[in-house]
Amino acid sequence: MKAIILAAGEGTRLRPYTNDRPKCMVQFADRPLLHWQLRALRSVGLKDITIVGGYLADQLDAPGTDLVLNSKFASTNMVATLFCAADKMLPGEDLLICYGDIIYEEKVLEAVLAGSAEINLAADREWQKLWSLRMEDPLSDAETFRMDSDYSVLELGKKPSCYDQIQAQYIGLIRVRGDQVSRFIEAYRGLDRGRHYDGKDFDNMYMTSFLQHLINSGWDVKASLIDNGWLEVDTAEELECYSEMIGDEAFKNIFNISLYDDE
Repeated sequence: MKAIILAAGEGTRLRPYTNDRPKCMVQFADRPLLHWQLRALRSVGLKDITIVGGYLADQLDAPGTDLVLNSKFASTNMVATLFCAADKMLPGEDLLICYGDIIYEEKVLEAVLAGSAEINLAADREWQKLWSLRMEDPLSDAETFRMDSDYSVLELGKKPSCYDQIQAQYIGLIRVRGDQVSRFIEAYRGLDRGRHYDGKDFDNMYMTSFLQHLINSGWDVKASLIDNGWLEVDTAEELECYSEMIGDEAFKNIFNISLYDDE
């Protein structure tokens, strides 16, 4: 299996912490976000790891990984960043795609790796526990995620009007089955570059928009359901909030930081 970590963005909402470093190098619990993720990947024996950098890429500290650059990071979004590493996607080898601003316990990684669909998405069905710790109105910040009885994903990434539209929360961890990697690349390259996708032009398409396109095109996309065990650090307020809650039992029940006390 190959892993690609998307770490090109400027992380403007994490300023001032990203003034002098990429988003994934921001410290949480005395460790850069990226190092948490690398530890989790290596704990399951995954060693073939590529990082797609952009903003302050010379500050990336990731021994034992390959680096690919998105030179247009300032004017593109996550999907464009991913396909800067298309040469690292080999037919027949499973592909794991990881957002650079998430950290997760080993059990989360194991859940998505155990999937056998063409594409598996890690999705947290207990997401409200985490959202409720950091905001009064979780619905205002969440995205839709609807599945059928077989856990096939029907919709994701839209603005919900009620909690019934959120059966879980997509976390930014994607597994593409090895025999579908060529088709995955072809699906991207076959997109209409003149179209807008959920209001964004081709270069700034959201990952959820690309995944929805695949779903609408008949791809077998299934949820790998988890119950907490992960964090997304998207804003300075989130980082500070999580840092303050590290010792709280409610927080430990959501993300057990003690599992990572040793290197």
